[in-house]
Amino acid sequence: MKKMVVAIIAAYAVWTVIWLVGNATLFADVAAQSADGTPVTAVGVLLGILLLSIICSLAAGVVAARLDRANAFRAVLITGVLLVLTGVGVQASVWELMPVWYHLSFLILIVPVALLGARLVSGSSADE
Repeated sequence: MKKMVVAIIAAYAVWTVIWLVGNATLFADVAAQSADGTPVTAVGVLLGILLLSIICSLAAGVVAARLDRANAFRAVLITGVLLVLTGVGVQASVWELMPVWYHLSFLILIVPVALLGARLVSGSSADE
């Protein structure tokens, strides 16, 4: 149980750090734009932000699965759910600034991509 808690916390932290650093370095202009209430509608930028989220979710899945191989599926699933819950709050706060397809894609991709990250570690399935 202790191992799973550490795996979940570490995976969540990795997702968050990659997200914050990636946004600060790659999308600083977008952050400034949305901070002043200007909508973000450039499809290329939105796809770039989604790609960053995918990288974050893959990394979180890898970390959770590596830290608790015995309970990889459960650790990754719990991490994913926590990330989605956090994401719902964040997406709700910027709902008016980005299109619905972006918000839904962002939230829907978190868990499956994290599970894919775990699968990459195990080689076949997240719960091995």
